[in-house]
Formats: sequence, C-alpha cells, structure tokens
Amino acid sequence: MAKISPTSIKYSIIADFVADGLFQKPDVIGALFGQTEGLLGSDMELRELQKEGKIGRIEVDLVTEGGKTTGEITIPSALDKTETTIIAASLETIDKIGPTDAKITIRDISDVRGGKRDYIMERAKALLAGINGEGMDSTEMGTELRESSRVSKAVEYGEEGLAAGPNIDAEKELIVVEGRADVVNMLKNGIKNVIGMQGTKFPKTITKLGETKELTLFVDGDRGGKLIAQNVCDNANVVYIAQAPDGKEVEELAQKELLQALRKKVPAKVFLGKSNDSPQRSFDRNSRREEPVGEIVRRELNDSDISKLRELASEIKGKNVLVLNEDLEIVQNVPASKLGSIGVKDAFVLMVGAATGSVIQGAERLKSKAVAAQTFGKVPDTSVKLISL
Repeated sequence: MAKISPTSIKYSIIADFVADGLFQKPDVIGALFGQTEGLLGSDMELRELQKEGKIGRIEVDLVTEGGKTTGEITIPSALDKTETTIIAASLETIDKIGPTDAKITIRDISDVRGGKRDYIMERAKALLAGINGEGMDSTEMGTELRESSRVSKAVEYGEEGLAAGPNIDAEKELIVVEGRADVVNMLKNGIKNVIGMQGTKFPKTITKLGETKELTLFVDGDRGGKLIAQNVCDNANVVYIAQAPDGKEVEELAQKELLQALRKKVPAKVFLGKSNDSPQRSFDRNSRREEPVGEIVRRELNDSDISKLRELASEIKGKNVLVLNEDLEIVQNVPASKLGSIGVKDAFVLMVGAATGSVIQGAERLKSKAVAAQTFGKVPDTSVKLISL
C-alpha cells in the first residue's frame, strides 16, 4: 500500500457518526471501504485511492455510552477539490456500521494548505521585521542625491533674508509660500520659482516683487491659510491663489499633489470671494489683462427662456459651468474655478449642477442676469436671478 506524503495532503475530510449499538474502530473502517465499493467507479474506490497514495491513513475516534456509539472520522486527501468533495459526499450514503444502523454526517472539509500559508505569511513578516541594515540600491541613491542637490540651491533673498529658489530675479512668475519648510519641499520636487515669507511680520520684499512680477500665493489647506491669503493680498499685488488639499500643508505634499494644487489656482479676488477696491493687475502667459467690466445692460428673462434653460440642463457635466449668451447659446464650458478668467460680454446666464457662493459671486462680477442650477447650496444675498432646474 502506497503511503501518502504529508507534503501532498491538500484537504482533510472530517465526519461525525452516531450508531445504536456497540462496535470497534475496524468496523468503521470496514464500513467505509465496503459500503462505498462500486459506488463511484473503479477510479474513485477508497481502497484503490489509498493504495495509490491519494487517500491517507483514515483515523477513527469513538466513544460508547448508554448503548450508543458516537465518534469522528478524519480522512486526509491529496485529490483535487472536486474529487475530495465527491468522496466526502459518498460517506453520507453509509447507513450501517457493523450490525447496527448508523448515520454519518460531513462536518467539514478543510484546506490544509491554508493553515500553512497563514503560518508562512506570519513568519515572513517576522523575518522581514528582523532584517537590519537595509541599504539603498543605486536608483534610491541617485534619487536622494538629486533631491539633496535641489535642496542645496535654496538661497536667502531680500533685506529679510527670505528662503527662495535660485535666480528668482530672472523669473517672471513667482510662487509665494508661507515658510522655509514649504520652499524646501517645492525645491525638492523641482519647483524653483518660489519664495517663502517666513515670519509673522509681512516682508516688504514680497510687496516689491508684486510690483514687477506675477505672484501666485500658495497656502495651506486650512482656515489659517485663508487668513494668510487675506493678509498677503492686503499688502501685495497677488494675481492668483492656490491652496493645498483640505487639512494638508504645502510642506508635506508630494510632487503630484503640488502640481495639481498649482494647476487649480484661481484669481485672488475669486478665492477671497470679493472684489478689491483697488484695481488689480491680471497676467496670463500672453500678458493679456482682464477684460474691464463696464456698464452692461442685460435683457429680462421670460418664461420661454426658463423653459429652454431646463431643456439645456442635460448639457451640464460634473462641476463645470456653462456660459450662455443672450440667445441662450452655450459659448463656454469651463470649470467653476476658471470663472475669473472668462470675458463678460456673453455671460448672460451661468448654468451649473450645484450653485455655490463662489459661482454666485462670479456671476455678479460678470454682470450675469441669472444663475440656473439643479441644486443651490448656501448662497449669499444677490441681485442675480436664481433659477432652479
């Protein structure tokens, strides 16, 4: 008889039995072999499978009490999952053990390898934690050297000795951040046109730079960042404002997060939610200025216009704003954050999925007649007509 190797065992069949009578373990083994013989064909005979090493040694534990015998049968299997379950099901057809009536019920078919895999994973974790002195490979070393080189380029600038990137005098656009740690993180991630304010007293250097350069203020994603934005805009000519994601600081952002936040920058007055009393310069890559807002007379909206707006509601996608002219034609489809950069001539109606305070303020600046939205959040008092779609 071939022996099944312990390493070949895949599953373990565990069955319970109960019988009205007294018998011994050999009677149970005999019933398993005898009453399943010929039931599943020659390829699935328990006796033959055991000879081939596909079924292991059958273990039987039994207890006799009060004229009844109960116990447990354990059968190790090297068969696949399907064949093992067929063998297990066949055991439940046995109705006698020795001379007595009996009932066998499969309690469980366990995957023996699952326990081994669990042990392997836990042991591997322990071994991994115990590895000391892990070194860098050449790629990691190169990355660290490059980052170190970037950080080393931080310089002191202006009469206050502000932390800044190299050669900022040659830059046309500058990013102003709160402190030195923000500057270091920006340089580490390849953004060099940066300068930090460092300190509670507003530096005169930033005011002077705002006279000749396009300033983008980059603040932390908290309430403090908004307060700093107001203070900086009161003391310097800031064109754009970018903000870190909610709850995060500029100094802890990864490169991807830094670039995404900078791409989402908005005009300063849009960020602050109000128009400044003093004129504010606006720059773009082609040195174009914002279109001045003069006296614009808008026609009144009638019931037919509102019906047409509701028909156009399906054109609203995501958080974008549809800009409509007086003929109710869509002339622009822009993100809400870009409202500050569009012209006022054709901004008759703004259509949006969810109207926020910043959209309403954008509509006021553009002298729009109405804002049409599917939902309205907490919006300020306004003379702009609000239309529910």
